[in-house]
Amino acid sequence: MRKGIYILPNTLTLCGMFCGFYSILAALKGAYLDAAWAILIADIFDGLDGWVARLTHSTTRFGIELDSLSDLVAFGVAPAVMLYKWALAPFGRVGFAAAFLFVACGALRLARYNVQMGSTESKAFTGMPIPGAATIVATLVIFYYEIWETVPVKNYFILLFTLLLAVLMVSTLRFHGAKELNFRERKPFWILVAIVIVLVLVVMHPPIALFFFAMIYLIGGIIENIILYYRRRKQIHKAGVV
Repeated sequence: MRKGIYILPNTLTLCGMFCGFYSILAALKGAYLDAAWAILIADIFDGLDGWVARLTHSTTRFGIELDSLSDLVAFGVAPAVMLYKWALAPFGRVGFAAAFLFVACGALRLARYNVQMGSTESKAFTGMPIPGAATIVATLVIFYYEIWETVPVKNYFILLFTLLLAVLMVSTLRFHGAKELNFRERKPFWILVAIVIVLVLVVMHPPIALFFFAMIYLIGGIIENIILYYRRRKQIHKAGVV
């Protein structure tokens, strides 16, 4: 049997890895805005490689493993380095530990996803996807520069926010992702209108709009899980009464 790899999806994956590597170099030079935008561009490539692989029926085990390695670089190491250089370095060892925790939890999240793929992992993600956490970090940096135009000095909110994202990645909370969208199926007309509105808002003011939608994803996911938790408790209580 002839062996080989599919060029297009794997090239897109490597483009995402390149953006992550560039983000690391930019962060080390203090170009934090460039580093943040590079992570967002890597997010686009991450979505494209999976979409192209499914569209062309070129999904392989090699591609899945390469995608995980690319995600760890672009969405684990790159945002962690950017966070540390940008805001966590003044905390010393605590900031270093928080940045490493982000990387470690991202790696654990990817490993768990790979193990669960095709078994217990449903369309919704178990734990926040690592690209989602990295996107939130990138939009935070862009939004901060848009509002304050400076580097944060020992900001405890950013420290706690980093820890929160790390914990959410390895949690068992349910978060949604782009893989739930099936563009081959017919959708209600209002969804197209909503997409147009989102695009218009992003074009009008990208820094604020992107951060706003990232916060909606984060807060909305937490609220949804709280509602699900109380629903399960209510069902268990009813079953106990019966």
